[in-house]
Amino acid sequence: MVAHPTEQEFTWASSLRPPAARRSPAGSQVLSAENSLEFRTGPERQPTEAMRRSRRFAAMVLPALLGEMSEAAAVAESVLGVLTELVDVTARHRASVDLAGRISCDGVHVLLAVGEMDRPLPDPEVEPGLYLVHRLVDDIGQYRGDEAGYVTWASVPAPSKTQ
Repeated sequence: MVAHPTEQEFTWASSLRPPAARRSPAGSQVLSAENSLEFRTGPERQPTEAMRRSRRFAAMVLPALLGEMSEAAAVAESVLGVLTELVDVTARHRASVDLAGRISCDGVHVLLAVGEMDRPLPDPEVEPGLYLVHRLVDDIGQYRGDEAGYVTWASVPAPSKTQ
């Protein structure tokens, strides 16, 4: 089957592992391996289209990423809210040709990384959607990306079944 041209403009990669593959041989402890998904949108995508596609992709794969985590639906909604706002601000202040993102989960947090912006992350007073982000995350920050821009990361709490 040949992909429709517009489908080729949104790429993704996955390192999802089934729950059994993440457990130690003794079965009592979870290994430190994380699940992760990566996505990329091309330069022709306007911010609203990049947000829509990123959110749709994340909504589709979050159930597999979160697995049987307690409160998985609530965690997924928080992740989708944070992702939408980070993609929005990054797409409007893009420093690189493509907008790239990564969603990973270690069982305690879901880490989002979206890049690259041509400036540091603005204050919520300038970008009101960031009020939501700051309310939903444990921590947020930026680091310099490979293309001289800023990659924004955020850590969304994700309670495990035992918490």
